[in-house]
Amino acid sequence: MKNLKFITLVLISTFAGFSQDHFTGLSTSSRVGILNTYLNPAEIVNMSNKFEIDGLGMSVSVTNNKIGYSDLFSNTNLESALFKGSDPVNMNIDAEIHAISFAMKYKRWGFAITTTAHGKMDVVDVDPKLGDALSNSGGNSVIGNSIINSNYNQRLSGTTWGEVGFTLARSLKNTEKYKLNVGATFKLLFPGSYTNMGLDKFNGTISNTGTQLYLTNTTADLNFAYSGGLANNFSNLSDYSKSVFGGLHGFSGDIGINFQWKDKSILNIKKYSNKYKINVGLAIRNIGSMTFKDPNNNSTNYLLKIQGTQSLNLNQFQNVDSTQQIETILLNSGFLTKTQSNKDFTVKLPTLFSAYADVKIITKLYVSGYIQQKLNNNNDNDQITVQNSFTITPRANFGFFEVFSPWTNNAISGINGGIGFRLGGYYIGSGSIVTALINDSKQADIYTGFRWSFL
Repeated sequence: MKNLKFITLVLISTFAGFSQDHFTGLSTSSRVGILNTYLNPAEIVNMSNKFEIDGLGMSVSVTNNKIGYSDLFSNTNLESALFKGSDPVNMNIDAEIHAISFAMKYKRWGFAITTTAHGKMDVVDVDPKLGDALSNSGGNSVIGNSIINSNYNQRLSGTTWGEVGFTLARSLKNTEKYKLNVGATFKLLFPGSYTNMGLDKFNGTISNTGTQLYLTNTTADLNFAYSGGLANNFSNLSDYSKSVFGGLHGFSGDIGINFQWKDKSILNIKKYSNKYKINVGLAIRNIGSMTFKDPNNNSTNYLLKIQGTQSLNLNQFQNVDSTQQIETILLNSGFLTKTQSNKDFTVKLPTLFSAYADVKIITKLYVSGYIQQKLNNNNDNDQITVQNSFTITPRANFGFFEVFSPWTNNAISGINGGIGFRLGGYYIGSGSIVTALINDSKQADIYTGFRWSFL
C-alpha cells in the first residue's frame, strides 16, 4: 500500500531536520510571551513586557517506535525496519505554524489574539504483519499462513485545520510574595481536509503463495472517512498544505490556572519584575471538535467478512494512494456490507491535561518539569491523536540570551534530548537533536520563530 510507503519516505526526508510536544523547553521559559499561552492561557498576565507581536513561528516533528536514527545511515531497508518485530506500528508527523499574533497586558488583565495552522499524519497501532502484507507484499514477515487477531482499532489518518484564538486572563491575587492567575482561550476552528481508515477488531489469515498474498477467514469493522483534498490523495504533501483553512465549522477552548512564588531579592529591578522562585501551572487544552463539510465528504462504516473458500488478493493494493481507492477495491470485491453512512462528520480535537513547574535553582539557572496526559482514545476513528509525555528542562536565562536543554520521555519514541537557544526575540531549538547524534533516537523535530516585545 503506497500510503505506508509514503509515510516511510516522509520520515526519511524530514528526520535530519524535523516533537510531538511543540516548542519543547521554550514554552516553560521565564521569558513569558504568547508561546507560553499555548501551554496555559493564564500565563498571559505574566508577560515580560506590556505588548508582544509574534512573527512567523514553526514547529515540525516526526515520532515513531520502529525506525531509529542509525537506520538512515545504514543499509537497512526502511520498510523492513518499520514492520519489524511484533509490536504495533505507531508514527506521528505533526506540523504547527503560528502566523501573526498579538498580546497585551493591562494592570491585572492579559489579552491575546493568535492564529495557528495544523497538519497531522498518524499511524495508530497497525499490526506489523498486516502492514507488511499491504505495503511490501509480505516480503518481510509473512511466511506461509499468518493469523492476525487484534482487539483494537488500527488507523491511518491525516488532518489539516486552522485556528483563531482569543485569550483572556486575570490575576486574582498579586502581592509582594505571591501571584495567582486564571485564564481561558476560545478558539474558532476552520477544518481543512481529512482522511481516515480504521480497521477495528481485525481477525483474519494472510496466506503467502510465493507470488501472491491472500486474505481468508476474515472479519473486521471498517471506517472510511474523507473530506477536502485528502480524499483524492493521502500521500501528496501539497494536499496537506493547500487546504489548511476551510470554513468556520467548530469551536474549542483551553482553561488554565497559574501560581507564582515571587523572588523578592530581585523584585525591585524593573527588567526582572516578574521573576520568581517557582512558577506552577495546570491546564486542560483542546476541549472541542470540528465538523468537516465538503462536496466530496463521506464517512461510512462497513463490516468486512471473508468466509469459507473466499479470498481477497492483497497485491492489488500495492499502487493505491487514497482512502477512496482502497474503499473502491473492497467494495468491488463484494466482501463489504455497509452499516452506517454520513455525509458530514465531526472530529474531536486532542484534548489533554498538562501540568508544569519552573523552579529557580540559583541566579539565572532554572529547571522545569512538564507532563501531559491525553484524555481521549487515539484509536477512535473520530479522534485527532496526541501522546503522553514528560519533560525535564534545565535552562540558563541571562535576560537577552537563554539556552536550555529539554529531555522528554514520549509514549511512542521513548527518551529524547535536545537543545535550544533564544537571542532576544529570535528562538531556535530541537527536543531530540542531542539523542539523534549520540544515540539511536526515534524522534526528530525542530522549531524556530521570532517575536517582538516592547514597553
